[in-house]
Amino acid sequence: MKMIRAVIRPEKTREVLDALEEQGFVSVTEMDVYGRGKQKGITIGSVNYDELPKTMLFMIIEDEDERQVCTTIMDVARTGYGNNGDGRIFVLPVERAYTISTRQEGL
Repeated sequence: MKMIRAVIRPEKTREVLDALEEQGFVSVTEMDVYGRGKQKGITIGSVNYDELPKTMLFMIIEDEDERQVCTTIMDVARTGYGNNGDGRIFVLPVERAYTISTRQEGL
């Protein structure tokens, strides 16, 4: 199993979730976060914004679904070639997962 952590622009959240759902990936946790990337925020006029609002999506998926999920997120969350701030995707291994109510192991 893999954990996908995708940090995307908030305005792209609904579109990304809809695209994932169309492909059968419906289990997701969504969280509003603030952060910055390599460019350390943005400056608009004389005002510098150190941290920007983002949405973080968490998903646990089967290993074989990693490429499909990541490609879908990248295709939909991207605003244009080379735009800073479109986000990042992190993929982590998951040893085990349990459903609390049933005590069942796995997805």
